[in-house]
Amino acid sequence: MDLELTQTLSLPHPSTIAIWPPTSVAHGSGQHVKCSLGYFPCGNMTKCLPQFLHCNGVDDCGNQADEYNCGDNNGWSLQFDKYFTTNYRMTSPYSSEAGASECLLGSVPVQCLCHDLELDCDKTNLRDVPSVSSNVTKMSLQWNLIRKLPPDGFRKYHDLQKLCLQNNKIRSVSIYAFRGLYSLTKLYLSHNRITFLKPGVFEDLHRLEWLIIEDNHLSRISPLTFYGLNSLILLALMDNVLTCLPDKPLCQHMPRLRWLDFEGNHFHNLRNLTFISCSNLTVLVMRKNKINQLNENTFAPLQKLDELDLGSNKIENLSPNVFKDLKELSQLNLSYNPIQKIQENQFDHLVKLKSLYFKKFQYCRYAPHVRSCKPNTDGISSLENLLASIIQRVFVWVVSAVTCFGNIFVICMRPYIRSENKLHAMSIISLCCADCLMGIYLFVIGAFDLKFRGEYNKYAQLWMESIHCQLVGSLAILSTEVSVLLLTFLTLEKYICIVYPFRCLRPGKCRTITVLILIWIIGFIVALIPLSNKEFFKNYYGTNGVCFPLHSEDTESIGAQIYSVAIFLGINLAAFIIIVFSYGSMFYSVHQSAITATEIRNQVKKEMILAKRFFFIVFTDALCWIPIFVLKFLSLLQVEIPGTINSWVVIFILPINSALNPILYTLTTRPFKEMIHQFWYNYRQRRSIDSKGSQKTYTPSFIWVEMWPLQEMQSELMKPALFSDPCELSLISQSTRLNSYS
Repeated sequence: MDLELTQTLSLPHPSTIAIWPPTSVAHGSGQHVKCSLGYFPCGNMTKCLPQFLHCNGVDDCGNQADEYNCGDNNGWSLQFDKYFTTNYRMTSPYSSEAGASECLLGSVPVQCLCHDLELDCDKTNLRDVPSVSSNVTKMSLQWNLIRKLPPDGFRKYHDLQKLCLQNNKIRSVSIYAFRGLYSLTKLYLSHNRITFLKPGVFEDLHRLEWLIIEDNHLSRISPLTFYGLNSLILLALMDNVLTCLPDKPLCQHMPRLRWLDFEGNHFHNLRNLTFISCSNLTVLVMRKNKINQLNENTFAPLQKLDELDLGSNKIENLSPNVFKDLKELSQLNLSYNPIQKIQENQFDHLVKLKSLYFKKFQYCRYAPHVRSCKPNTDGISSLENLLASIIQRVFVWVVSAVTCFGNIFVICMRPYIRSENKLHAMSIISLCCADCLMGIYLFVIGAFDLKFRGEYNKYAQLWMESIHCQLVGSLAILSTEVSVLLLTFLTLEKYICIVYPFRCLRPGKCRTITVLILIWIIGFIVALIPLSNKEFFKNYYGTNGVCFPLHSEDTESIGAQIYSVAIFLGINLAAFIIIVFSYGSMFYSVHQSAITATEIRNQVKKEMILAKRFFFIVFTDALCWIPIFVLKFLSLLQVEIPGTINSWVVIFILPINSALNPILYTLTTRPFKEMIHQFWYNYRQRRSIDSKGSQKTYTPSFIWVEMWPLQEMQSELMKPALFSDPCELSLISQSTRLNSYS
């Protein structure tokens, strides 16, 4: 392959994908052997293997058919090699003089270099085309300051074969600019400012084979623009601002055209008449446009087409017969399109198709005869399993068990904690119920992963569109939002009692119950709204195999994207800011009260204990939510986020609060520790009674403060009659308040 093409063109050709073995190995492969969905035949054998086994380093077929030639040479690169092997003179007519390095041109500008019959004037600040000897064969004028190409500027260079004008400031090209270049085979006009090319501007270029006009400002083209290009085989118009293709046949003046690249323009649709005269076209690249629909007969004239790249467009639906005439097609790229649905027999006509690219891996089930179908995974799920990684498959059960057990244990043990603050206990039990739902969600995901183990691709699309996935996703959002709101409520409750101890603003029983019910109602509303309007939210919960609507990429529904941002960057971010601010204010308030204390050393020790507890609460909240906030911000900036990151967020990061809340709010608090201490004391007393038969059990006669107490209170303040609420406790003294909440 000519190195100049790869340096100048950015034609896409995905790599690391397996292709079919040669005919001698895979004779009739894919045509005579019928395999189930998601399987491919082993060459000329009747054995079928799953698509994910190709090029895995193991001879699964037994005849090396699945491991032969694992580089993707399909498409334009293969066609390029084939064409130039048989039709193109790879050596220059002056190759016999290759050993000579002296300049053979009669006149050369001082600032330019000369080798044989080739002129190199790159980066010499030229403002006009230089005048040199008429026998020049190659002229490179790259990275200069040329602004226009006047008439007859190259007329005397009848032997010129290659002209490089990249990276100038060319705006104007005269209709006679290239007149007289009868021997020119390659013309590079990339990275300039050309807005329009007049019809007939290339009229004299009868031998031109490459025309590269990448990254200009072309807004429209006409078939007459290419009049006279009878030998053109490659036309590249990438990264311009073309909005529509001409109504008349594009290739009527380019009958030999084989490669056509329109990547990075603004086309919205492809017209039926555009390619009607492009019968020799083998590569068509329409990547990174705005194409939203494909007419059924658009590609009908392209009988020899080998590669079709439609990636990164806005195609939502494929008509059943849109590819039916492409009998020679070996590579098809449909990746990064918001395709909603594919027909079961969509690709059955493409009998020679070897490489196929989608946005979603589950669509590979519609092309079982295609050996190389990508992607194999979305980072969360794979062709084989709902959870792609073995680590995820194991830890989904571990995290689920820890979350469920911890919260159920707290719910069951709460009635045995002798706490005077029953309202706070009620809030903690409600929080544990919400967190327990997260464990149930992970348990269900793990169960469906077991159900689909080894053949998930067959059920992926049905699973993500099923009511089960919608309900499981709703459960996860319900757990998440109720937990966030309850943590915010608990934090504000502590904040009021510590920062404003003399106002007794703590809500009473009726108000607390009302707030808890309201939080659960809000949680249900947030979780169920996406299920109420399918047209607006589309498949909100079914964008991935774990049914969690993180939406860290461009989603097919603007409504779903806005709603997701409103939850994660609206409600949850506001709640996180409130929690961080409240704990900061609480610590500052306690710190200020400690300044006036007489026992400085004890107060500092208590303050450090309090600081540690506050730090771990805020730290776990940050560990859970900051990664999610960052992902949402990056998605708004249209940064592509690997699906693997999303899977780690859902399995490991999101359940952090649900798993640790029982520890932070119950298992490490003073009441729980004293309860365990009492049970252990009574147990030892019973053992002593059993052995001696004379002692009585002893029950500690103290009452516990619910709000973080880690230090014993002064003996004269430990009588239950003195206070019955944390606010009343706060009224006793600033020092006692620090002692209680540390």
